Amino acid sequence: MSELHFSPGLDGVVAGETDIACVDQGVLLYRGYAIEDLAENATFEEAAHLLLYGELPDAAALTAFKQRLDGYRPLAPEVVDALRLIPKAVPMMDVLRTAVSMTGHFDPVSDTADLRERSVWLTAQIASIIAARYRLLNGQEPLNAKPGLSHAAQLLYQANGQEPDELHARLLDLTLVLYAEHEFNASTFTARVICSTLSDLVSAVVGAIGALKGPLHGGANEAAMEMLTQFKTAAEASAWIKDALAHKRKVMGFGHRVYKHGDHRARILERELRKLAASLGAHEWMAIYDAIKEPMVNDKKIYPNLDYPCGLTYYLLGLPLDLYTPLFVAARVTGWCAHFMEQAANNRIYRPLSRYTGPPARPVPARAK
Repeated sequence: MSELHFSPGLDGVVAGETDIACVDQGVLLYRGYAIEDLAENATFEEAAHLLLYGELPDAAALTAFKQRLDGYRPLAPEVVDALRLIPKAVPMMDVLRTAVSMTGHFDPVSDTADLRERSVWLTAQIASIIAARYRLLNGQEPLNAKPGLSHAAQLLYQANGQEPDELHARLLDLTLVLYAEHEFNASTFTARVICSTLSDLVSAVVGAIGALKGPLHGGANEAAMEMLTQFKTAAEASAWIKDALAHKRKVMGFGHRVYKHGDHRARILERELRKLAASLGAHEWMAIYDAIKEPMVNDKKIYPNLDYPCGLTYYLLGLPLDLYTPLFVAARVTGWCAHFMEQAANNRIYRPLSRYTGPPARPVPARAK
């Protein structure tokens, strides 16, 4: 075969065009709006509307969008029954992958071409699936939604049975905004490839969940927190990171293919994490956090990505580890759906080439007689 250019991991390869998001000089933009501006001034519902409809909503559109989310929150009884049957030890991401596929059989959107409405429905359903499974694992029945709460507060209410305080709701909302979209990442690209075959939206989201599950993608927030929970003191963390760097072991929550000088989203969330830790008196946790971060940044010039501060943020909010990546899904589904619609509108099936490294052409040996 003739020599072909090969870029491992498609690094540096432009695989498509998008007007949904980009990283411009280290700053993430959602349809032209800087993520820091959105994090400061927009809720998750506003960011979701922006991704799915192309513009931030006015007051009337936002109210209507929230009402539609609330209307789509109830799970089909068959989906709840399926959640009961899944063994308790099954990881939440595996449960979510199965349950999203299951809920696809009860899609209430009658117009098969209305991908935006189906996207709103999936956004609501995924949050309800996470909350329902959490309650079932704790021996409690799933709760009906409480109309009027924000998407973040609703998820926490349906999981815990009580309205969250303002701090918990605001910080979860912030992480949902930060996680909602990130251009051609692995899970989004998976969704676009599935769309390119003219498959359906639910199949694309299920495939994207499978891609996000991996510890090099969405599972990194869980892996980062698992790393931090090894240590009781900053001194222990310092000794560990020194040894890890000496033996060139991967440190979860650091580095990013796109951000060479630090993930802007991580800096946004870390500011709020430090406030949260101070309010809780969790000074030792921040000392452990910094004991890992400082040599990575100062000595290796490898910067935290969003997953590093997010893991500790969720931990200090009292959220169980197995929920971290599903909460990523609860946000990123909006980006996946936006990319699915964009791919469908100007589609060409993805079919890249490969470089063959096997043996040259050879005959099949004659069968012995």
